[in-house]
Parts: sequence; structure tokens; C-alpha cells
Amino acid sequence: MNKQSYQQLHSFLLLWGSQTVSQLGTAMTDYAVIIWVYSQQGTASSVTLLTVCTFLPTIFFRFLAGSMADRLQKKRIMLTADLMAACGTLAVFVLHSAEVLQIWHLYVINFLLSLMNAFQEPASFVAVSLLVPKEHYARAGGLQGFSGAAVSILAPALGALLLASGGLNLVLIIDLATFAIAFLVLLFLIRIPEEKRKQTEEEPFSRTCLAGIRYLKEHSAILRITLFLAVINFLAKLGSDGMLSPFILGRTGNNQAVLGAVQSSVAAGLLAGSLLTALLKPVKKRTLLIFITTGLIFSGNVMLSLASEPWLWCAASVWSYLLAAVMNVNLDTMMREKVPLEMQGRVFSAKSTLQNFTIPIALLLGGLLADKVFEPLMMADSPAQQALSGLFGAGKGSGIGLMFFIIGIAGMLISFTRLRKPVYRELDRPEEAVSCSNKQFRG
Repeated sequence: MNKQSYQQLHSFLLLWGSQTVSQLGTAMTDYAVIIWVYSQQGTASSVTLLTVCTFLPTIFFRFLAGSMADRLQKKRIMLTADLMAACGTLAVFVLHSAEVLQIWHLYVINFLLSLMNAFQEPASFVAVSLLVPKEHYARAGGLQGFSGAAVSILAPALGALLLASGGLNLVLIIDLATFAIAFLVLLFLIRIPEEKRKQTEEEPFSRTCLAGIRYLKEHSAILRITLFLAVINFLAKLGSDGMLSPFILGRTGNNQAVLGAVQSSVAAGLLAGSLLTALLKPVKKRTLLIFITTGLIFSGNVMLSLASEPWLWCAASVWSYLLAAVMNVNLDTMMREKVPLEMQGRVFSAKSTLQNFTIPIALLLGGLLADKVFEPLMMADSPAQQALSGLFGAGKGSGIGLMFFIIGIAGMLISFTRLRKPVYRELDRPEEAVSCSNKQFRG
């Protein structure tokens, strides 16, 4: 990065660095809380309910949050959300120190923290667009992906170390300290410019909450790629993105060391892909790259299904998630370039809700298909099992391998056939994002 680029990205780098420190603290707390909950109950459902409490508010309140991100000061929203999240961590610390912490306390606190995150994410998305020059969008996205992958690698190791040396309270204290760093940097060292609001000021707040959906309906290419991603997310959670752990544990006889190696490979792939996009020049035809990389991501499912050696599972995971990082960075960059700044909070929220609502459905369906259909099929002594076992092996995990193969082929076909659709070509045109007023759109 040359001196001029550094000067242009100075505020973003401050925000990115301080938020990364805070995210590491939060991730260590999440890890430690899961360990604490499991030690209290010893059931998977007690842990998965934590995930549900974290996920639901983001879905239900995303439209409201996106509208507020466009109407209010992004910095104020981010500071408020961070402060409320810190209060949640402090509440856990106080309850645990008094030895009265209950699991239901964590469910309620997780729900409230997720509610704050629903407001934080769209505000942060728009803030980055305001801080970063257009020519550096891809680089900024790559750095964000890089830090996210680094946090996912470091958090379990550091969280386990802190838990062993000082218990849950030490992890919570470190989390609060990292929050203080991020909060003070944002409060005193970063100025986020505000886009002048136009027509959104004149409309009722209730109407602006659905403006993101109306915008997507009037811009068919962005809506179509969002719905495409909803299908991709559904298939991904049915495949290795949602079923990797039971596949590896089933194929290896519950070998947690192999599972850890494969999960580390996932993080390494994300890290490498994010770093790659940060260093290379931005591509011109982003939608072409998005569809190609998505198709190749699903080729990793096919590789996983046919492989029987741990090093091949690791290689397939690096391959898939490297491509996933490249795809996600270019998708975010395209959205920043094509959506007017005054609409980005609402459009980001609408897009996020539409493309992610299929995830919990797929997770539930994937478990049912594995346990009730594919695993019994590959465990039974039948002509079909004998024919398929040559490709996918036999015993536990082979049924999930068959699922991976089918989903991988389906994902590749759906992705590569998008390349022939002319409706997406307008997203590769180099023009600037057009103001809502110029597009005759009322937000």
C-alpha cells in the first residue's frame, strides 16, 4: 500500500483495526460462554438455543435497523450499539461473579446483543462506504474478510487459554477492555461523514422501513442476484457449510483432531482469499466472477464427498472457502458501487434478510435428510448401497457424503447457468451509482 492509499484509508484503517480488536474479544467471550453452557447442561440443544437467540432478532429487526442507519448518524448508531453490547457483557460478568448466573440469563442477553447487532451491521456497512474511496472498496472488503478469518482462528485458542488460566471472568474482562479500545477510537479519532438526506426526510418512518424491498423490486438485477444467493445459502447449509462436522466425525469415528484440522483449513481458506482480494487489482466484471466462484465453491462439496483422506478434506476446505472469501468481497463491493449511499442501509438490510432467511430452514432440513434418508440408505445392505459405496464409502458419514455430491452438482449447475442470463450484465457496467432521485425512485 503506497503512501497516498494509506492517507486515503487512514480513518478506515483506524476503524478496522479497533473493531477487529473488539471482535476478537467478543469471539473469545462467545467461545467461553458456549463452553460454560455445555458444562452446565451437557446437551447440544442448550447450545443451539443460544444460536437461535442470536439469529432471530437480526431477521425480525433488520428492516427497522436499515431505515435508521440511513436516517441517523452512523457513528451515533455504532457507538450506541457498542455500548449496549458492553452492558450485556458487564451483566454476564456481574452475574457470574455473584455466582447467580443462569443459562436463561444468557439467552436473554444474547437476544438483546443480537438486537444491537441488527442495528450495528447496516450502520457499519454504510460507514465503510463513506470512509473509503470507491477505488479501494475491494481492498477494504479484503481487509475485513482477512480480520474476520484471523479472529475465527485466534478466538478459540486464546479463549481456551484464558479460560484455563483465569476462568470465564478473565475472558469477560478482556472483552470489556477490547470494547473500550474500539469505543474510544471511534468516539475521538474517527469522523464519519454524513450523506445529505433527500426525499427520505419527507416520508413517514414506517414507509422508509420497507424502502429497501421497493428498491430491490425496481432494480431487477440486484433482486435476482439476492434471490440467487438465497438459493445458494440454502444449498450451502445443506452441504458442507452446515454439515461438515457430522460428516468428518462420522467418517473418522469421532476423531476431533481431524475435525479441528479441517475447521482450521476453512479459516485458512478464508484468510487466504481475503488477503488475495486485498492485494490484487479490483476486477471489472464482478457478476461474472461471483457466479464462477460460487460454482467452483460447490466443486469443493464434490471433492469432499469423493475423498477419504483427511488431507484431501483439508485441501477441499481451503479451496472452497478461499473462493467464498473472494466471492463475498466482490459482492459487497458491487453493492457499494451500485446502490446510492442514501439507500445503502435499507438495501443492505433487505438484501441480507432475503438471502439469509433460507439458512435456518436448510439447517433443520439438512439434519432430517441426513438422519432419516441418506445415512440409513448408505447403512442398509441393498443394491443401491453397494453401487454407491464404491464412490462414497460405507458406514457413518457416507450418507452425508452422498448429500454433498448431489448438492455440489446442483450448486455448480445453478451457478454456471447464471452466466447465460443477460439481466445481470448491467451490474458490470462501470457507471457510478445513480442517486435515487435520478432513478425516479422514492425511498
